[in-house]
Amino acid sequence: MQADARLERGSRVQTPQSATSLEPDPELGPDPEEDARARAKFAALHGPALRASGVPERYWGRLLHKLEHEVFDAGEMFGIMQVQEVEEHESEDEAAREARKKPNPGGQLCYKVIVTNENGLQAADPNSIFLIDHAWTCRVAHARQQLQQMPGLLHRMANLMGIEFHGELPSTEAVDLVLEEMWKFNQTYQLAHGTAEEKVPVWYIMDEFGSRIQHADVPSFATAPFFYMPQRVAYTLLWPLRDLDTGEEVTRDFAYGEADPLIRRCVLLPWAPADLLDLSSSTPEPADEHYQAILEENKEKLPLAIKPAVYPCNHIFKVYTDVQQVLGHLSHPRFTFTQSEADAHILYHFSHLKDYRRLSRERPSVLLNQFPCENLLTVKDCLASVARRAGGPEGPAWLPRTFNLRTELPQFVSYFQQRERRGEDNHWICKPWNLARSLDTHITKNLHSIIRHRESSPKVVSKYIESPVLFLREDVGRVKFDIRYIVLLRSVKPLTLFVYDVFWLRFSNRPFALNDLDDYEKHFTVMNYDPDLVLKQMHYDEFVPEFEKQYPEFPWKSVQAEIFQAFTELFQVACARPPPLGLCDYPSSRAMYAIDLMLKWDSRPDGKRVMQPQLLEVNFNPDCERACRCHPTFFNDVFSTLYLDEPDSCPVTRLV
Repeated sequence: MQADARLERGSRVQTPQSATSLEPDPELGPDPEEDARARAKFAALHGPALRASGVPERYWGRLLHKLEHEVFDAGEMFGIMQVQEVEEHESEDEAAREARKKPNPGGQLCYKVIVTNENGLQAADPNSIFLIDHAWTCRVAHARQQLQQMPGLLHRMANLMGIEFHGELPSTEAVDLVLEEMWKFNQTYQLAHGTAEEKVPVWYIMDEFGSRIQHADVPSFATAPFFYMPQRVAYTLLWPLRDLDTGEEVTRDFAYGEADPLIRRCVLLPWAPADLLDLSSSTPEPADEHYQAILEENKEKLPLAIKPAVYPCNHIFKVYTDVQQVLGHLSHPRFTFTQSEADAHILYHFSHLKDYRRLSRERPSVLLNQFPCENLLTVKDCLASVARRAGGPEGPAWLPRTFNLRTELPQFVSYFQQRERRGEDNHWICKPWNLARSLDTHITKNLHSIIRHRESSPKVVSKYIESPVLFLREDVGRVKFDIRYIVLLRSVKPLTLFVYDVFWLRFSNRPFALNDLDDYEKHFTVMNYDPDLVLKQMHYDEFVPEFEKQYPEFPWKSVQAEIFQAFTELFQVACARPPPLGLCDYPSSRAMYAIDLMLKWDSRPDGKRVMQPQLLEVNFNPDCERACRCHPTFFNDVFSTLYLDEPDSCPVTRLV
């Protein structure tokens, strides 16, 4: 795990307390100057994370001592008490019964953590901060393998969760039960820096003491994950929010940070079942203010109005780029590279620009490889919102039903429960708003899992395609596949859109079935970033005749026409409104996007079976390694279409 000076966390940051100076601690060492240096170093390294978590500074000195010496002294202050459930009395009113029904993770046994120290506990005491060890830490993709292979882990988790487990060898049933129940116990943090893989959220389960701490809407304690850099170990910190007497219960807020009663009700569903069937699951497009807030959050400054740049017909364009595939494969004689950004006619950046206003004011004739507000296409929650312009509150037929878990959680819970009541398929896929390559993406039919994933990073949840069109691989069987098309946006007004005639295919490695949802090679198609996975490659001109052989009633030309119609509708609605509600009409902008899609089986009103395209995501600056390898003129074609306005000599089709 990559070490980092702070942890990015979800919605579980605790309430900040009034900070005090970091007081000297006599137990840290005999030399006051050495103590001061140690405290200052600790504060510099960990202060940002501690402040973000709301840990009062009065605890930092003792915290450093406990971390350095691995002092786990919670047993001196607290005890775990098993609570016997009492039968309901007829005379009890409903409020009294509800008051007793506090959420309790796990099975039938009910536990509480109470203060057992005879002097109670004072919040002002610098020693009133405690380390909680973690019993299990993993990333979700590795959970099943760890339960099966790590000695003693399954036994410990089953006991902690109140699951009966017999025998020595891990059984599939026991593993499945732990994977289902763990969402009542999981906590999460995320590293702020590192590679994309290293920033995938980490989930952990506190030890038996920490996992017995119960929920309260008005908690007595706060908790926060903490990564101690010198030892590269993560703990949970526990500290009081008020003074407690002997016998008082230690509680924390399982839905900390959520003030809205309806959202809290949804967030607490894993521990307190609730019926949201009567709530509307309709998700109309967000208000205009939503898009303005996104613009401000992205710190994107819209350009000034400019006139289109005019270059002579034989002009040689100087290109400044940090995209290695462009540097290695653009060979058209009308383009030359420059290492000076100031001298360039075309800026082809790998990363997103922010200050279009300055660029439009100082260098309006410089051509770009991106559009202002294009995140409306390339970020998954925005894509779902914008697509509703084409299909209403439930979205168009070419996009899986999608909910933003940050803003549409109650609607999703209602929709899930409605489908459950009707006996409809309820497999869903959780995706981060802005990650590619299937990172931190999870398929599940567990509502609790989906709700908890909301805490780790911003996510959407989309209906998993339960009836995909499959492709018969002779070496494997009938597998999932997806298709990547490259689209070229020449302008917003007038809307001018091309699609590259060559498309690319990705295949799963195992036959598809709606089981083993954590089997990556069965349910995912991105195999080219893991050297241990088999990568099945097939050129499009091999695929088309084989596809038509397998599905003779569906000529590829007709299927592709439906795909192109979906592309057209998407860009029409994305470009129809002014920024920040739509892509900005900036005359110097051009862009290349990759659209990934699948095909699913659907039925028309007349009962006829059809293949319905399902757009999965739109990618800015996609990996074009295969394109360049199989079609060496790829970037010449892209640049000719976008910057020379010479599409006729290129393998592209104009859509709009």
